[in-house]
Amino acid sequence: MKEIAPTYYPRFACIADRCRHSCCIGWEIDIDGDALTRYGATEGELGQRLKENIRRTETPHFVLTESQRCPFLNSHGLCDLIIGLGEESLCQICADHPRFRNAFSDRTEIGLGLCCEAAGRLILSETAPAELMVLTDDGEDEGLWEEEWALLTLRGEVFALLQDRHKSIPERISGMLELCGAVLPEWSMAEWAEQYLALERLDEEWTQRLTALRNAEPAKPPLPLKDTVWEQLLVYFVYRHFPAALEDEDIPSKAGFAAVSFALIHALAVVQYQETASFTLDDLVEIARMYSAEVEYSDENLEILFDILKNEQ
Repeated sequence: MKEIAPTYYPRFACIADRCRHSCCIGWEIDIDGDALTRYGATEGELGQRLKENIRRTETPHFVLTESQRCPFLNSHGLCDLIIGLGEESLCQICADHPRFRNAFSDRTEIGLGLCCEAAGRLILSETAPAELMVLTDDGEDEGLWEEEWALLTLRGEVFALLQDRHKSIPERISGMLELCGAVLPEWSMAEWAEQYLALERLDEEWTQRLTALRNAEPAKPPLPLKDTVWEQLLVYFVYRHFPAALEDEDIPSKAGFAAVSFALIHALAVVQYQETASFTLDDLVEIARMYSAEVEYSDENLEILFDILKNEQ
């Protein structure tokens, strides 16, 4: 069994107190069984705090403060558990975030989610074409199922299309959609904004941005960012979401999702550029972070979008 990840993956590091959108705020933090056992055995003042701040329901979790902060996120933006017990003390969800995993019969693919600003900046600032690397390999190769082999082969062809720098970004997207047999609804970006406004939403700023896009005049001014940035964004969505087609056998909707996600993020960037007359990589990282948090981390929202795109086939 192998562990595979993009070549930039080993360079990721949490920026802790420098993070503007801490993953320790606003998210319910579930505690796995091993961590729960460790926490129950912790003594002293920290052990008492753990006992007071863990709710032992069917799914044990930390009790967030009134301001929706993890009770162990201190006033300096650092984790008291790491300070007191070391990083190995973290529960699985905290140790993993913002990582995601997709399992195949002979490998596990690991990636970094755009909902983390540090991960987003790392991914979108890469200038070399994205490649995958083997992180670990125990030498036991069970081989791929036929469906897995077919999907990974197709995804490799999609990667090659999206990273063909002799073509424009729109040409690459069209090639991906054609290769995957995907047909998108003939909707304007204002209509897509309306669709996204109908989804579950968490952050008022996200609602405001979608509303501004819905009400904006159609425009496509060139943004002051290199094509490599948009290329990395597209490859990210393909890498993260194509494996879901192994469950629903619907590759076209995954290609469509990558294209629509790209188009919406780009359109939101254009609206901001029109309003401020400036736009930087950090601005794009923030839009992508909101998109990922609002859409990719909601199974319900993903299912709705996949269904919309599936109905077009």
